[in-house]
Amino acid sequence: MAIRRIKAFFDLEASGGIVLAMAAIAAMIIANTPLNTWYESFIHAPVAIQLGSFAIAKDAHHWINDGLMAIFFFLVGLELKREVLIGELSNLKQIILPAGAALGGMIMPAIVYMAFNYHEPDFWKGWAIPTATDIAFALGILSLLGNRVPNSLKVFLVSIAIFDDIGAILIIALFYTSDLSLGSLAIAGLCLPFLYILNRRNVTSITPYLLIGIIMWIAVLKSGIHATLAGVVLALFIPLFDKTDPEHSPLEELEHDLQNTVSYGILPLFAFANAGISLKGAGVAELFHSVPLGIAAGLFLGKQIGVMFMCWLIFKLGISTMPKGMNFKQIYGAALLCGVGFTMSLFIGGLAFGGATPLFDERLGIIMGSIVSGIAGYIMLKVTLKDSVNRTSVDLTRAP
Repeated sequence: MAIRRIKAFFDLEASGGIVLAMAAIAAMIIANTPLNTWYESFIHAPVAIQLGSFAIAKDAHHWINDGLMAIFFFLVGLELKREVLIGELSNLKQIILPAGAALGGMIMPAIVYMAFNYHEPDFWKGWAIPTATDIAFALGILSLLGNRVPNSLKVFLVSIAIFDDIGAILIIALFYTSDLSLGSLAIAGLCLPFLYILNRRNVTSITPYLLIGIIMWIAVLKSGIHATLAGVVLALFIPLFDKTDPEHSPLEELEHDLQNTVSYGILPLFAFANAGISLKGAGVAELFHSVPLGIAAGLFLGKQIGVMFMCWLIFKLGISTMPKGMNFKQIYGAALLCGVGFTMSLFIGGLAFGGATPLFDERLGIIMGSIVSGIAGYIMLKVTLKDSVNRTSVDLTRAP
C-alpha cells in the first residue's frame, strides 16, 4: 500500500514542484533553529578533487551550484534542442506569441527592479534576478487545477518558460562573467570540434560526449565564464536521431533518464542549499530593503505587466492570434504564474550578490514575489477555468 502511494505521488505532474517546495521550506526552518550550525557546516564543507598538482577545491555550496547545476542546464539544453527541432518551437507561427510574452516578461521585471534601486549603483547588478520563471513550480501549480486546464494554456506557459531559460542563459554568459582566462577558454573551445565530429559521425554512445563534456566543464570553470553554461553547449551536440535506427533517439533517451535525477535530486538539493534564510536579527529595514522589495515587485508586477502588454501588442498588430481554447483571462493567470521565479532567480541572485549581505538578503524578495505570484495565479486560473466550465455546461443544456 505504501509503495503504491509513493509511486502515485511521483506520477503526479506536480510532484517535482512539491518536492522542491519541501526542500526550500526545510532549509528555511533549519536555518532558523539551533540546527543552523549543522546547516552552515554542510553547505560550507570543503570538497576537493585532486589529480597530481591539479586540483579543484570548493565548498559543498559551490559544488552544488557550479557542478550539479551544470547537469540541470544540460537537461535544459536537451529540452531546448528537442523543442526547436521537433517540438512546440519548431513552428515559427507557434513561437511568436510565447517568445514575445517571454521578452516582455524579462524586460519589465528588470525595469521595475531598477525603479526601486536606481539610486544605488552597487545594487544594479541584481536587475536580472526577477526576469526568470521556474517551470517546475509554475507547472506544478497549474497541474493542481486538474484536467480543466486546456492543453494550449499548458503549452503557452511551457514555451514562455523555455524562452525564459534561453534568456537566462544569455544573461549569465553576457553579464555575470568574471575576468576571463583565455588559456582555459581556448581549451574549452578545442572541445567543440571533437563534439561536432562525434555528432556528424553518428556516435550515439553518450560516454564519449560526457568525457569531453567534463573536460569542457573544467575548462569553463577555470575560464571565468560560469561553468553551468558548459552543460548547455554539450547538450547541443547530443544527436536527436540515430541515423541507423530512426526509432532510437539518444537525446530523448538521455533526457528521460535525467528527468527524475534533476527533478527529485539536483533541484531539491539546490533549493535546500540556497533557501536557508536566517531571519535572526532581521527587521522591517531588511525586509523592505530596496533590493528584495524590487525583486518581489519585479516578479509579481513586472512579470504580469510585461507578459500581458506584449500579448496585447502582438494581437493588436495581428502578428499572432489567440491560441485555441484560451482567452485573455487565462493568459493573465499564466502571466501571474510566470512570476514564480524560484530556482533560476536564486541562481542568478547568487551570482549577483553571492548570498546574504549585512544590509539585505535578496532571497527574501525571491521567495515573497514567487509565493504571491503563485497564489494569485492559482486563484485567477481556478476562477477563470471554473467560469469556462460553467459556461460550457450552460451551452450544453441549451443545445437542441
